[in-house]
Amino acid sequence: MKAIAKNTITEIDPDFVAGEIILIDKAFRKSSFDCVYKVRKTVGVKKVGHAGTLDPNATGLVIVCTGRKTKEISLVQDLAKTYTGIFTLGKTTSSFDGESKFDSEKSYGHISEEQILKTRDLFVGNILQMPPMFSAIKHNGQPLYKFARKGKEVEREAREVIVTKFEITKINLPDIHFEISCSKGTYIRVIAHDFGQKLGCGAYLKELRRTQIGEFKVEDAFTLDEFKEFAQNYCLVPQLN
Repeated sequence: MKAIAKNTITEIDPDFVAGEIILIDKAFRKSSFDCVYKVRKTVGVKKVGHAGTLDPNATGLVIVCTGRKTKEISLVQDLAKTYTGIFTLGKTTSSFDGESKFDSEKSYGHISEEQILKTRDLFVGNILQMPPMFSAIKHNGQPLYKFARKGKEVEREAREVIVTKFEITKINLPDIHFEISCSKGTYIRVIAHDFGQKLGCGAYLKELRRTQIGEFKVEDAFTLDEFKEFAQNYCLVPQLN
């Protein structure tokens, strides 16, 4: 599966109508659909989609497909993902990340490195996750986050996901830096929340960056501005209004 990336720009002759796979490095506070919209406008092709949502508060790799390559979106979605980021101990939020207000606070000063590493081991392999209320999973045709924003809790079923790697790369309490490789459908903010529950002090996901999807790596991805410059310099494409 080939993609348009920064390290291949002199080797390809893009055909966005026939279909291309494009690596984009999504910025903080931008949505995955923002990436689709910008690529669509840049390349002048209406048929554009992304292969896996990344939360607005997260940064990193989003794979965008155009033309007939949109038929391969499900294949890309099934690939394993790798993330880096920070869990912060001692506080929780209803969304399990920094998107919502803190709703509890507990002491974390007694937590040792040994406890952190032992807890980490509980989240490696096949694990069960309860999908968060702040998610796009549908209930009666409506995404769960719409119920969550109204303060309503909806019954969900736990799902099995696979964590193939979970490394603690730095401990600077209350922050725990990590790298996680996992299967499709894994919520890293749920791991953050459950991690804090196991430690007894609570935790939330402070930062998240997706660094890899399958063999595709974020260091090879364009920012949206870089992709626009690439398209203008290397491609003859119409501009959509």
